Amino acid sequence: MKKIGVLTSGGDCSGMNAAIRSTVRTALTKGLEVVGIRQGFVGLLDKLYFSMDSKSVSNILQHAGTILQTARCEEFKFERGQKQAVRTIEELGIDGLVIIGGNGSLTGALALHHQGIKVIGIPATIDNDLFGTDMAIGVDTALNTIVTAIDIIRDTASSHDRAFIIEVMGRESGYLALMAAIASGAEAAIIPEVPCDLEKIAQHLLERYKAGKTNSLIIVAEGASSAYTIERKLKGSIGYETRITVLGHIQRGGVTTVFDRLLASNFGMLAVKALLDGKSGEMTVLQGNNYSTISLEEVISKKKKITPELLELAKSLSS
Repeated sequence: MKKIGVLTSGGDCSGMNAAIRSTVRTALTKGLEVVGIRQGFVGLLDKLYFSMDSKSVSNILQHAGTILQTARCEEFKFERGQKQAVRTIEELGIDGLVIIGGNGSLTGALALHHQGIKVIGIPATIDNDLFGTDMAIGVDTALNTIVTAIDIIRDTASSHDRAFIIEVMGRESGYLALMAAIASGAEAAIIPEVPCDLEKIAQHLLERYKAGKTNSLIIVAEGASSAYTIERKLKGSIGYETRITVLGHIQRGGVTTVFDRLLASNFGMLAVKALLDGKSGEMTVLQGNNYSTISLEEVISKKKKITPELLELAKSLSS
């Protein structure tokens, strides 16, 4: 192996740049050439690439987003687009590819593996919904951003006897909402994985209001409902005035936390080493304190579940 490519795909998140940096510098120390692919799979189809050296990744470790940019690519979902990408890879003389992204991006990585391209995936998604790894890049920074925002909201909520319904990201996973609720002391978390009993939540909040609690917080994952829907159904029945905050894309930004920098750096190095060891069709993972790789087939075919212990913890702490 003489030359590798690296790209970021799907939704951006903090830590992607750290992973790019680690991939590039590890490859260079191993005597490999590195090609950066711009705008994800779009860059493979449209031949958007450039040669990367150590200077290319200077001073990016702390920054959110991705210097390689990212984009959705509908054409790549079909075999014609995949074969076009393979032709670009072969024309560039790329012997292996590191793909950084979430479920859709790693599904694309698996498709390239099936086309005969050596590929290693790095999990990067704030939803933390990828099977096989305890944490994905971007999750820790997103949670810190969310909890900081919630702490600020709590200050104003307590000044006015208000209940705030705070909507966070998570279309199919309630990980962010649940963990943020635990870490911020919220009274309820509404997530896609668990049926929502609004009457029970309303009764719980009303009892706390009557007991003299000056504020309440409800964290809702966007995939479970919208903050506006929850507010409309609870308004007037819980004692508090209600307000809404939708955190939106602020969750994808922020200065990358130490944990995400270290996680991304380890994943980048591991991805390059995996390619040099002849591996393909695998994803880097953190399991406990151990870094390793597992099959992309397993990652894509299985669903990561929220543990009963986390649900029990959230319930206990909100009572």
